[in-house]
Amino acid sequence: MKKSTTDLFKTLSGTQKAAILLMLFGEATAAQIMRNLTPREVQHLGAAMYSVRGVDQDTLSLVLEDFFETLRLQTGLGFGAAGYIRNVLSSAFGEDKAETVISRIGQSSSERPLEILDWMDAPSIAELLVDEHPQIMALTVACLDHALAAQVLMLLPEAVQPEVIQRIASLNTVQPEALADLQHVMQRKFKASTTMRASQIGGVKAAARIMNFTRSAMEARILKDIRKDDKDLMQAIQDNMFVFDNLIKSDDRSLQTLLRAVENETLILALKGADELLKAKILGCMSSRAAANIRDEMEALGPVRLTDVQAAQKQIVAVARQMSDEGTIVLAGRGGELMV
Repeated sequence: MKKSTTDLFKTLSGTQKAAILLMLFGEATAAQIMRNLTPREVQHLGAAMYSVRGVDQDTLSLVLEDFFETLRLQTGLGFGAAGYIRNVLSSAFGEDKAETVISRIGQSSSERPLEILDWMDAPSIAELLVDEHPQIMALTVACLDHALAAQVLMLLPEAVQPEVIQRIASLNTVQPEALADLQHVMQRKFKASTTMRASQIGGVKAAARIMNFTRSAMEARILKDIRKDDKDLMQAIQDNMFVFDNLIKSDDRSLQTLLRAVENETLILALKGADELLKAKILGCMSSRAAANIRDEMEALGPVRLTDVQAAQKQIVAVARQMSDEGTIVLAGRGGELMV
């Protein structure tokens, strides 16, 4: 960046920087923002817009970089900020111009290690982590996309997998000093940021989402090992994994295939504890006659114990997960976000 450009940027007032951003974001967005300002603020901003006409591209890049850094510090926006920035810029002034601006910002912005990991495949990340402490593994895996995290987990030594999931489930607010260890790992290959704030990562739901992408055998082994150390934690993770109610998000063809593998008695008992939307979804995947028969048998069954209903639902979920592992059906909630 030219020294003259840097000097020019330093002379800009906050109002002038805001004016540059407004002009970038276009007339419609600028108008919406200015409607929320006082007449005096509009007057000052309008004058600033005249004063910064013809600003060069390098100064523009510095203004944008400063804006997003300020936004990150004020909101805690850290991990995944690259996607947010790209969406904002693309929405403001189109894909082509956004790419140009992003590339210029990227030249002068330090990369955060976990954003760099988005460009690495699972084997590369696993290789980077394999000799590290389980806490470092957990911090890293917890910050990945859940599908990628599961792939990395599968490539880590089996002996450490349960501990990694256990540590992820126990994570909550991670302070900068903890992330400093993670940065130390990443700096071997990439330049790490030194300005990270405390970030909300991990937790039981994050651990459950990762486990949803693993195969049933691996899941059972990991949960069994976690149970030895912390039975309540194991149950919490299990409760947040794919459950019977998640079937409402699956496609009709997958449900039809699943229903052919389930005994009517089990289905009737499971549906006794399902809400009306899920009942309608499942019965809608049957013929009218079959659905009517199921409804009649549900009414004839009368009151049932909750434990029996839960057992039947878990049995169906077990069948569904096995069929998902085999590739026979696709279960929403295992191939995407966990619905809870």
